[in-house]
Amino acid sequence: MKHDGRFGEFGGFYVPEVLIPALEEMEEAFYKYYQDEKFVSELDNLYKNYAGRPTPLFYAERFSRLVGFKVYIKREDLLHGGAHKVNNCLGQGLLAKFMGKTKLIAETGAGQHGLATAMIGALFGMETKIFMGVTDVERQSVNVHKMKLCGAEVVPVADGTGTLKDAINEALRYWTSNVEDTFYLFGTACGPHPYPTIVRHFQSPIGIEARAQCLEQIGALPDVITACVGGGSNAIGLFSAFLDDEDVEIIGVEPAGRGIATGKHAAPLVAGKVGVLHGTKMYLMQDEDGQILETESISAGLDYPGVGPEHCLLKDSGRVRYVGVEDEAVLYVFNVFAKCEGILPALESSHALAYVLAQKGKLPADTVVVINLSGRGDKDVGIVERSENAAAKSSL
Repeated sequence: MKHDGRFGEFGGFYVPEVLIPALEEMEEAFYKYYQDEKFVSELDNLYKNYAGRPTPLFYAERFSRLVGFKVYIKREDLLHGGAHKVNNCLGQGLLAKFMGKTKLIAETGAGQHGLATAMIGALFGMETKIFMGVTDVERQSVNVHKMKLCGAEVVPVADGTGTLKDAINEALRYWTSNVEDTFYLFGTACGPHPYPTIVRHFQSPIGIEARAQCLEQIGALPDVITACVGGGSNAIGLFSAFLDDEDVEIIGVEPAGRGIATGKHAAPLVAGKVGVLHGTKMYLMQDEDGQILETESISAGLDYPGVGPEHCLLKDSGRVRYVGVEDEAVLYVFNVFAKCEGILPALESSHALAYVLAQKGKLPADTVVVINLSGRGDKDVGIVERSENAAAKSSL
């Protein structure tokens, strides 16, 4: 490979030998096309006229009054499909098309990446197969139905906990036997090189737009930017444009589930140790013997034991601070934000909102905070309702 895809000590490509040529082919194609005039023109057209870029930067006035400082929302929830995932799927899908691939496969947790892949498969006329843990198939049934409507085959994965980790395992196994005509459209800034670099690039419009919009609308850069972090694609998309702006504080918010002390969480940057999973070296939730621990989060899209290697480097360098937010706070802010702004935030994005709400009374009134609203919460209404009903019963 041209380079080993390292972010400090993190990253790399720890994969079966059979996948090395496929990853090399992908890396070569990416560097051939990502600045190619025809590729860029076609992708820009798709971003604008299919996905709906640029997305607005919205001043959340009532939520700002509640917390006591200025909060702006980067509205990735307004994109086609309801989440930032379409950015990466259009980029990788177009790359697959330029490479002459005819089939797409993908993993998904909350279903947003699976849906975006299914949409792009339909758009480009490619056979599409989506691997999804059985736990997530049940809790994200609406997105499963949408994937099928777009013509994708959804493959339930019953191994392990039936969540995102297990879906990735199965997708990688399938790919090893189908590399010739199949492109694995990986959904987050994780996995073996070159995926973290590719996903960062195709999600970078989030940060590029947000930075320019801040300068235009506010006349200055924000004091704080924040986003939820699972694998980390929406966060690295936002963060990437601000990394050199030393006066901008950057906060990544992981799912603390029922609490770090309980072990029922999915916060590897807050409480994990360095290890290798799904082809990359990163912070992981693992025991003393290196066995992967089960994760738990109210949010299917963040229910993953690892995190992208660039986030690991940003943690160790101190450039980005990573914190955990528990499910209870996430459910609370879901309702609060809906009542304040008439916007249903995805449970993933609600982690960042919950962190910001917790800063009430702690920041000066002129502080400007930008939150990446990575997706909309229509898909999560049933989960919220079931959680509220369960809480009501337990209090009786």
